[in-house]
Amino acid sequence: MEKITRNSTLKNKINTSERVRLEKVVRQQASELKVKDGQLKNGVAKQAESEEQIFIRNKAMEATAEGIFIIDAQKSNFPVIYANQSFQQMTGYVKREILGQNYFSLYGIDADQRIIKEIKHTIHRGKAFHGEMLSFQKNGNKYWNLLRIAPVRDSSGAVTHYIGIQTDVTLMRARELELDEQREELLHVTRVGKLAEFVSSLAHEISQPLTAILSYSQAAQRLLAGRDPKLQEILGYIIDDNQRAAAVIQRLRALLKKGNSDMKPLDISSLINETIILIATDATVRNIVLKTELESGLALVCGDRIQLQQVLLNLISNSFDALEGSLDPREIIICTSRKNADTVMVMVKDSGCGIPVNNLPKIFTHFFTSKPDGLGMGLSISRSIVDAHGGKLDVKNNPDRGATFYFTIPFDKKGA
Repeated sequence: MEKITRNSTLKNKINTSERVRLEKVVRQQASELKVKDGQLKNGVAKQAESEEQIFIRNKAMEATAEGIFIIDAQKSNFPVIYANQSFQQMTGYVKREILGQNYFSLYGIDADQRIIKEIKHTIHRGKAFHGEMLSFQKNGNKYWNLLRIAPVRDSSGAVTHYIGIQTDVTLMRARELELDEQREELLHVTRVGKLAEFVSSLAHEISQPLTAILSYSQAAQRLLAGRDPKLQEILGYIIDDNQRAAAVIQRLRALLKKGNSDMKPLDISSLINETIILIATDATVRNIVLKTELESGLALVCGDRIQLQQVLLNLISNSFDALEGSLDPREIIICTSRKNADTVMVMVKDSGCGIPVNNLPKIFTHFFTSKPDGLGMGLSISRSIVDAHGGKLDVKNNPDRGATFYFTIPFDKKGA
């Protein structure tokens, strides 16, 4: 009985010890499971966070206005493995036409091969490229592209990919060009202003010797009165040409002088005849025939004589230039006609080279000229003068050859 009691006690002790050990093992395993469960939850949270960050980055790359692309550097044909929406819009290609294609083929066949070669040379050396180039969309449209390409390296430092960002700077380029043109025009205006001052001063200086020549010629004419008729004729020519030169100088000074327009009733036919006298010598030297077809009985117009004469001189001078190198007939016809009850039409028609079609829309633009030594001011000023008189100045090419400049001027209603 005592032996059975001892065995039972020993057995209870063994069971208690085993139970304690098992409980300890269970608690340890439970603790380990708790730790692993925390690690698992933490890993899931980090993975979710990483996925969210990747999603945000992808959305940002798709939303940006910059064209973003990624090139596989481990393949010799530089295939594109990613292109965002802006890149597709910029190049004109859709995603399926971009992915897997050689990146450089997306610039267009007319792209500057020198710059493409420079880009390849730069990235082959594992360097970053930054520069501008003229690119072509799928449909052939041009656009200026500000390009930045940088290498992406793995943990060992080897280049695995290239990431690029390109910006369409076409509008910026156009604005820069516009600013450059405005600066050039401002400089041109300054030079023309200085030239006007110089010409005004020169006209003043020339008028003095012309006056002296006239005085000497008239004195010689009086002293030699009744003698050699041929000599008298020559002196008459000298005096007449001197007076015409003085009139030209006077008109030139009037053109350059600031002041309000002197609007008076004018006979447009008489004004044209006076202008032809001024320019007749130049026409003869150039072997050009000046003809007139002036309608009779036209009412007077209201205008500034000097300004309208300047318009006629500019138009005839342009016709002179157009006839350079032309064969016969070398002629300019100046016509007037009644356009309607209120307006007269004046036309200056030449048989010259005509005007290139692409120049017609801009021929009256300030500083536009097709002449190597031209200022680009004459036609622009002429149109402004005609506009100020209530008329319209325009040009058209003739059906056969040459061009016709034509303008309208209203009749003087007060004198009608």
